[in-house]
Amino acid sequence: MGDQLQQRGQQWLENFLKLAGLSTTVSAEVRENPFGKSCWLTIDHATLQPHQIDILVGDRGAGLDAIQYLANSALNLGLSQEEQGAVTIELNGYRERRQQELAAIAQTASDRVRETGEEYEIKSLSSAERRQIHSLLQDQPDLETFSRGQEPHRNLVVRFAHPSDQS
Repeated sequence: MGDQLQQRGQQWLENFLKLAGLSTTVSAEVRENPFGKSCWLTIDHATLQPHQIDILVGDRGAGLDAIQYLANSALNLGLSQEEQGAVTIELNGYRERRQQELAAIAQTASDRVRETGEEYEIKSLSSAERRQIHSLLQDQPDLETFSRGQEPHRNLVVRFAHPSDQS
C-alpha cells in the first residue's frame, strides 16, 4: 500500500464530496491499527456544517460505511490482489471513537463468557464492526466468535471455543 492509493483515494473522495455538493478537503495517511493496515482518508470537518457531518456519518456510521464501501470498490477495481489496499473513511473522529468502543465491547464480552461460562450475544453491529470484533478476539484460544441470524438482525456470538468441555 503506497502513495498511489493515498493520492487516488484522496482525489476520489474529494470528487465524490464535490458531486454531493460539499466543498471540503481530504487528507490521506497509511495507519496501522488492531484491524490491520489501511489508507485513512479523513474528511476535513471544519468546513462542514453540523447537519452535513451528521448526514455523512449517518445512523451508527452507516453513511461512512456506505462511502467507505464505494471507495474500496472503486479504488480496487481491476487491481490484482497484491495491488489492492483497504481504505478507511474518517470524519470528525468517528472511526477512532468507535474502534475504542468496539475494543471495550469485545473485552466485556470475553470477560462475561469467562465469568459465566455462557455464550454472549452482541447486537446492533454492522457487518464491518462484527468483523472487527472477530479480529479482536481471534487470538483468544479459549474463545470463538461467529455470527447468528439474518440481516438486519444478525448478531455476533462469543463463547468458549469448546462449549462442551467447559461444564
